[in-house]
This record gives sequence, structure tokens and C-alpha cells, in this order.
Amino acid sequence: MLCATTESVAGYRVKETLGQCFGVVVRSRGIGGNIMAGLRTIIGGEIPEYTQLLEEARRHAVDRMVTNATAMGANGIVMMRFDSSEIGQTMSEIVAYGTAVVLEPVSFGRAGSE
Repeated sequence: MLCATTESVAGYRVKETLGQCFGVVVRSRGIGGNIMAGLRTIIGGEIPEYTQLLEEARRHAVDRMVTNATAMGANGIVMMRFDSSEIGQTMSEIVAYGTAVVLEPVSFGRAGSE
């Protein structure tokens, strides 16, 4: 599945637009991770427990979006984006979304040939 944040994919043309596709994930860090993260906020700097949580959530959201697009008959997703929000104080929602499309390779024949 080709997935691009742009309107087009180099070497391909959009043959058919199938509509929006998305993948949603809601994750919560366990009590141990929240305690460690809380302690790290005192010192400052990166909080690896939350970085890892959000990286995994983004990958999971993309996987779900690809599954959704595949079920629609797509072989590509264009204009892909992420959105995120917090639910309460311990949960994060990550949404990956884009436009499911059918892509076909563009043939670049030489002048005078077919």
C-alpha cells in the first residue's frame, strides 16, 4: 500500500478516488509508566515512556487506516495526516486519516513509440 502525505505519488496517477479512510487508536500508559513519567517531569527533558507510547499508537493507527483502505479496494492513500487528542488525563487518541485511491503506474514511452 503506497501511503503519501502529498496529493500525488511520483510515477503514478490516481485512477479512482474511493473516499476517506482512517484508523483510530486510544492508548493509556499503565500506572507504572505514569509514575515514571511523573518523576521524569521533575527533572525535565524527554519522557521516553510517552514517546514510545505515541510512536506505537501512530504505527497502530496507520495499520488500521491501511486495513480500512484495503477493504475499500484501494492500493494507495494520499493526503495522509495524523491528529491526536487527550481523553481525560491518562489516555491519548491518535487518528491516521487520508483519501483512499486506486493508483496506476504512469508509463513514460519514448516519442514515436507506443
